[in-house]
Amino acid sequence: MGRIDGYDASDGDWKGVRRYYITKDSDKTKMGSKMLQDMGMLDQGDYKTLAAFGKWAKTAYPAKKYMLIVSNHGSGWEKGAGSPLVTKGISYDEQSGNHINTPQLGLALKEIGKIDVFGTDACLMQMAEVVYEIKDSVDYIVGSEETEPGDGYTYNDFLGPVVKNPAMGGVELGKQAVNAYANHYDGIDQGYTQSLAKASSIGKLLTETNAFAAAMMASGDKTLAKSARGAAINYAMDENRDLYDFTRRVVEGSTNADVKLKGQSLMNFITGDLVLLSRSRDDKGGYWSGPKEYTLSKGMAAYFPNYTLGDGYMDLAWAKASNWDEFVTWINQP
Repeated sequence: MGRIDGYDASDGDWKGVRRYYITKDSDKTKMGSKMLQDMGMLDQGDYKTLAAFGKWAKTAYPAKKYMLIVSNHGSGWEKGAGSPLVTKGISYDEQSGNHINTPQLGLALKEIGKIDVFGTDACLMQMAEVVYEIKDSVDYIVGSEETEPGDGYTYNDFLGPVVKNPAMGGVELGKQAVNAYANHYDGIDQGYTQSLAKASSIGKLLTETNAFAAAMMASGDKTLAKSARGAAINYAMDENRDLYDFTRRVVEGSTNADVKLKGQSLMNFITGDLVLLSRSRDDKGGYWSGPKEYTLSKGMAAYFPNYTLGDGYMDLAWAKASNWDEFVTWINQP
């Protein structure tokens, strides 16, 4: 856990990074759990800090099953507006100004070793570009296509059933995380997205997406592709679109048999094999934004700009292995 100067003065106004052994208590103003280590000032935007924590935790507290959650800001693969364009990931350190980019997230998880469930208590992380980078180091991935509401994960709702049933497997644990999150925001009538993806299926996501993109390019129907992209549910980063919703709109609008066949195959794969649980709630909108039909989301987004690919995109494992970049470039050409 890290705190910077001026952000929070509670519990003795401490600063820096500490490791705690978390136990239950009712005091919301003071950390009652045992502090194991005061690490001083660490750069939590450095992937090596995350890797060191994961390796330490597995050594100090060996277990049969592991879940790792990174809780902070996130913006999918891409750096937020106003910042240098690099392969953005997660874990902004507001002291150093650093962050863990997507390839570095993959390196950190590889160093830590196999994780049963990886959760991102952060915005915009459940997308093809991110999950493909980490697929070989985890079994299941929990995340949100859209920004997370301010409460983030509701750990009391999420962890209570885990304490009662510590033998639960990765799928059950992942579903518990998604359902606890969804139930909380349903209860306060706030829009959200949250899903559980199976890492062993992510390789096939690439082949299914490649086949659909190839069929679409062979059809030559850029007009339909652009229309479907424009209409598909998007998120706080406008270039992120739900992959299923985009594909559905293409399938419904196309007269090309191969496009329909490959598109339906991709849709069936997303909802039948890749995404084990997806929950969402439409948002009514507010002062800054209009209503959003989040229930169109099926649990996996993709980067889909209507301009040239962002700097650093081709450094991603997904971009190197798939033809998604060619597909996006093809659509954006006159």
